[in-house]
Amino acid sequence: MKNFIYVFGILGFLIVGCGTQQTTTSNEDKEEPVRIANDSLEYEITIIDPGFTSYLISAKPESYYSLSTLESKNWVYVMEWNSRFRSPTRYNTNIYENEIDYQPNIDYGMEVNYKLYQYFQFAQKKYNMRLGSFRID
Repeated sequence: MKNFIYVFGILGFLIVGCGTQQTTTSNEDKEEPVRIANDSLEYEITIIDPGFTSYLISAKPESYYSLSTLESKNWVYVMEWNSRFRSPTRYNTNIYENEIDYQPNIDYGMEVNYKLYQYFQFAQKKYNMRLGSFRID
């Protein structure tokens, strides 16, 4: 059975003015979800958050990080994310929509850890939050 990890961000806001209504389309609205998968482990992360694809393109390359660094940082970020998910009265449920099933004893591989880490970096910047004491790249 495949295990799925979904991370959804705020999909957008509808802004209605008092004057005339204007419809605009940006490249962020047309972004495809980012799929991160390790098929051999049957794990998948789907990230639907406008702007993440562009952010990922401009992020430091995978080779900049070691796997052990990404794993340790992701574990801290996941623990804080899940804590916020479980506290819907304290934190915005539009940001923390899903719990992340990330186990430190499973080797997800470099790609999964890298993209998950980059999503945490992106989310911290976009939503002006801190998930850990690490410096945001």
